Amino acid sequence: MEKIASFTVDHIRLLPGLYVSRKDHVGAEVLTTFDIRMTQPNQEPVMNTAEVHTIEHLGATFLRNHPVYKEKTVYFGPMGCRTGFYLVLAGDYCSEELVPLMKELFTFIRDFRGEVPGASPKDCGNYLDMNLPMANYLADRYLREVLGHITQERLNYPE
Repeated sequence: MEKIASFTVDHIRLLPGLYVSRKDHVGAEVLTTFDIRMTQPNQEPVMNTAEVHTIEHLGATFLRNHPVYKEKTVYFGPMGCRTGFYLVLAGDYCSEELVPLMKELFTFIRDFRGEVPGASPKDCGNYLDMNLPMANYLADRYLREVLGHITQERLNYPE
């Protein structure tokens, strides 16, 4: 079997950043998948499921309510390795175009207080597995260390 595209990325050299993972064509529409890499693979501890779950709830809620991107958001969810998230948008985008949206998104997560949307037994299959303070911390770290001064090496996969 052929390796899928995400398994061909050099995870040894991959830094936290914002990358175009792939572009797919569905009919006349282009779907762009973004790799929102929050931790350095195989170098830093992965994120725990509680904070990943919280970021997923807050991120999906934010994106699906965004005035520009709500109709373009196809999917927002965690990577199985727990080093980041995937965002699938309808449209043909590059990483640089998404930096302002990611700053909005992670500022929202950093500053969010109160009840996490969808964190109830009626709305979620594992509503107790949430950690808002750690999600706030990780969003702040991503804003400061990655998005605040993002460089080309954090916008394009290593070759």
